[in-house]
Amino acid sequence: MPPRNFLRAPLALAFAMIAPTVAQAGGDAATTASAAGLIYPSTERGDTVDPQFGVDVADPYRWLEDDVRVNPKVAAWVAAQNQVTDAYLDTLPGRDLFAKRMTELYNYERFGLPRKAGARYFYSRNDGLQPQSVLFVREGLKGEGRVLIDPNLWAKDGATALAEWKPSEDGRHLLYAVQDGGTDWRIVRVKDVATGKDLSDEVRWVKFSALNWAKDGSGFYYSRFPEPKEGEAFQSLNENHAVYFHKLGTAQSEDVLIHATPDKPKLNNSAIVTDDGAYLLVVGSEGTDERYGLTLYPIGKTVGKPIVLVDDFANNWEYVTNQGTRFTFLTNKGAPRQRIVSLDIRKPSSVTELVAENEATLVGASRVGDRIILSYLGDAKSEARMVALDGKPVANIHLADIGSASGFGGKSADPETFYAFSSFARPTTIYRLDTKTGKSEIFAEPELTFKPDDFTVEQRFFKSKDGTEVPMFLVMKKGVDRAKGSPTLLYGYGGFNVSLTPAFSPTRLAWVDKGGVLAIVNLRGGGEYGKAWHDAGRLANKQNVFDDFIGAGEYLIAEGVTGKGQLAIEGGSNGGLLVGAVTNQRPDLIAAALPAVGVMDMLRFDRFTAGRYWVDDYGYPSKEADFRNLLSYSPYHNIKDGTVYPAVLVTTADTDDRVVPGHSFKYTAALQHANAGDKPHLIRIETRAGHGSGKPTDKIIAEAADKYAFAAKWTGLSVE
Repeated sequence: MPPRNFLRAPLALAFAMIAPTVAQAGGDAATTASAAGLIYPSTERGDTVDPQFGVDVADPYRWLEDDVRVNPKVAAWVAAQNQVTDAYLDTLPGRDLFAKRMTELYNYERFGLPRKAGARYFYSRNDGLQPQSVLFVREGLKGEGRVLIDPNLWAKDGATALAEWKPSEDGRHLLYAVQDGGTDWRIVRVKDVATGKDLSDEVRWVKFSALNWAKDGSGFYYSRFPEPKEGEAFQSLNENHAVYFHKLGTAQSEDVLIHATPDKPKLNNSAIVTDDGAYLLVVGSEGTDERYGLTLYPIGKTVGKPIVLVDDFANNWEYVTNQGTRFTFLTNKGAPRQRIVSLDIRKPSSVTELVAENEATLVGASRVGDRIILSYLGDAKSEARMVALDGKPVANIHLADIGSASGFGGKSADPETFYAFSSFARPTTIYRLDTKTGKSEIFAEPELTFKPDDFTVEQRFFKSKDGTEVPMFLVMKKGVDRAKGSPTLLYGYGGFNVSLTPAFSPTRLAWVDKGGVLAIVNLRGGGEYGKAWHDAGRLANKQNVFDDFIGAGEYLIAEGVTGKGQLAIEGGSNGGLLVGAVTNQRPDLIAAALPAVGVMDMLRFDRFTAGRYWVDDYGYPSKEADFRNLLSYSPYHNIKDGTVYPAVLVTTADTDDRVVPGHSFKYTAALQHANAGDKPHLIRIETRAGHGSGKPTDKIIAEAADKYAFAAKWTGLSVE
């Protein structure tokens, strides 16, 4: 679930589903056993009932929302659940084999995108199986890399990560953020690049923040929330986000408040220093939608009076560059698939189009030298083009095969940029591009322990329930017998304007390597085809996402890609909601379900941490129309007593302060309590891990091996 781009069913169904909710479903959970001989831990059921718009909504597991690190009763429940789950997973023959193959596939040298500052180049590198990637610096492009930050030395369990980082303009200092145990909170520090030593500067309570140096290197701009009350950092609502300036060598208490919106406490405010260093652009947003307000501050020796450029919070406005008072933006105003425009800040209402909207979806733009590089998606595949500063076409950038390109960052005074390219069967290769010549050359290419040509990728289109054509990628090993169905892992997301593009995953490739099929479906709600595609899968249209996912499963079976009883479904965060909802709606279609860090209680999601941002996609539980729509598909509230469910392995983490683990706890308790068949319905709860970012390599492999061994067991995939 992004912090910012960080639901549909008949009304009658909302009432039909309230009767057999968790308040009335099933017998005593302590005596409910599965075919595998499992006895689930007893889970206390409360009598909480919330009357909402004439509906009595039962919530017997409300107590499981408490922080596992604060409430010992919740901690005991977590320990009991993990004990049962671990004992079951220990019986799966494919678990060790998956872990072994995933370890082999992960064991290759990986590089991050370089950033140039002064004459220095900064980049991350992982030798293959290191828990966290290490930050290196080179003196010059061909210089020998030396270690600048090794986060593997920070914690014995490898769960403290280097998060965001940015060198100063001259490369003398490095601004970097520390992420502990997967939390979204950051501690920001500054390092002297030459000596490798930290300065005394330290900034706390930073979250969802850009990090931007002043051009003269005297300090940096950042965004933070007020310090939470003791014991509330994990679950408190994120409000009153403000922009500050920190001067090097001073205490955080002396930081200067630049921009705050106390009259609008729900706004997030993120700062960008313009290319010429003459302005600070503050981008304000309330939810996850790309609907922004823009406030500009002239900066010199002091910060000048604000200039409001956009205040309607109606459209996307992404800063690309500026030449004096003329600013260039990427926007969806008047262009659902986005375009490039310019405006003069002295008359911001007068907009000039530089690059018109076209058939492909424009997803990014950046200035490098005297060029603007445009990133497009065409049927969920990356395309890249170069234009002049006035928008006139220069050249297309050739990308290899079906895949995803990212990067293209740079500076107005330097024609050099770097980009990364990967595909389903090829890990990331880093390229250096000279925008003057248009020539690309390899900066870093991994040596592999497998042959990408052993795998095949194809794109197909199928019709969803309402006739909409939906794209889907299929990945399989060459030589797989396609005359009969293969166990298939179907993955989706479908929300928040997020596009699923081809990307390399060692864990999913292990599934394919063992003979399974991987299907990645580009559901409505994503951003693959612009605003209209996003709108078609959110709010009252959310059921379209579930219909698309169900349609993908039906297509795979009808086409013989997979067979009945061979389909596993997977998704995380908003995708966890997807898996939970589809498992409720079509349990007969699925052999195994893998919902990860999912939003499972759609009536209370907005009460915790970043949940309040998600109303742009889900709606407001406090509004009657939205409430009835949310109730119609909320995974926690729609578990059907007496229905045979597929095997379910829920995954979450105790430090997830994006989608708090209470969502998964409550959903699992309700599923185990229901009379839902004899297949296992388990939860795996990781410790010192969060929503996903910063998770060490060994934990990634261990969790994926557990999930895919579970899916293999219930889809009939032979792992040996």
